[in-house]
Amino acid sequence: MQTARAVPATTVVNLRDLGGIALEPGRHVRHGVVFRSGQLSDLDPEHDMAVAALGIRTVVDLRTADERHWAPDRLPVGARLFVADVLGNNPGVAPARLRALLADPEAAQEALGGGRAEELFAETYRTMVLSPGASAACRAFLETAADAAARPVLFHCTAGKDRTGWATAVLLMILGAGRDTVREEFLAVNPAVRTAFVPQVQRFLDAGGDPDIAAAVIEVRPRYLQVALDAVDERWGGLEGYVEKGLRLPEPVRERLRDGLVATG
Repeated sequence: MQTARAVPATTVVNLRDLGGIALEPGRHVRHGVVFRSGQLSDLDPEHDMAVAALGIRTVVDLRTADERHWAPDRLPVGARLFVADVLGNNPGVAPARLRALLADPEAAQEALGGGRAEELFAETYRTMVLSPGASAACRAFLETAADAAARPVLFHCTAGKDRTGWATAVLLMILGAGRDTVREEFLAVNPAVRTAFVPQVQRFLDAGGDPDIAAAVIEVRPRYLQVALDAVDERWGGLEGYVEKGLRLPEPVRERLRDGLVATG
């Protein structure tokens, strides 16, 4: 299976073009129309030529207000910003506090030791499926991606792995990707995220932090995605019910997504 192609940006973490990911037989995601990444607070819009070449028209920021305040996006030239805060009703949950969780090994051990880090992240994925606020944010992102005038679209959270990972999974399933393909793309970001967080993790470990906690915080794991998929199945009976009743995404929007983002051959 093919996962998203890494874009060799010098100032944006985990930037990937979803183009080329296989959908139903003979189809794939169109190249150059939808991208995922980590936050854009370090983007150099004038000199990062790999980003400039993408021609991004819309940046969808999935982060909380606090994250946007402390690390505001720097936009590609000509792009507009659209905020779709996935965790606005739950701003203290783990994906919104990645760096804080790695900043204090003693506090991390108390709060996250003994496997609690993985449990916390898994529960966050369930929240992203069941929370009305998260569903509204996901719907807003999908409506933006469906708008031809908004594309190419770049969507992101902090590291580009949790909120961005679930948004990617939902988008790919709507376009026709099977769950095995979705899982492969979900896990494919781990090498880039591990590399991006090397300084923070090394400081955490040097200060006596538990490597198991660090791994659970910076990685995505199969269980995280499975918890979200199980919540979709348990609450709505599968993708169609989730899209119709959970996300309340109108069929015309789904049609525009498929028309604009799916290629044949």
